Amino acid sequence: MKVTRNIKCPNCGVFNTDREYCKNCDTLISDKKKRELKKIAVEQKHIDEVIHEMENPGFAKRLKAHPFLLYRIFGWILYSVITVVSLIGAGLAWFIAMVAAG
Repeated sequence: MKVTRNIKCPNCGVFNTDREYCKNCDTLISDKKKRELKKIAVEQKHIDEVIHEMENPGFAKRLKAHPFLLYRIFGWILYSVITVVSLIGAGLAWFIAMVAAG
């Protein structure tokens, strides 16, 4: 048994039967097609973000790979400081959570 779908176009108000695009103004009216296009757009955005992060590493990572030794040493020191501060923050957050939990 085939189910017919009558969809009103949000752009021009014409009712369409079993169509993805409006027969009057060619506006996309299918929710299924809209979800597919949205999913593709979100996936492409994530891919673009990952490519951007791979092509543009952070300041400390760029310094760690610098050909000049002094900059490389400074990069490793900066990276180590960031790591230690992050560990102290995580430990402090854990301690506060344990004290709050009783």
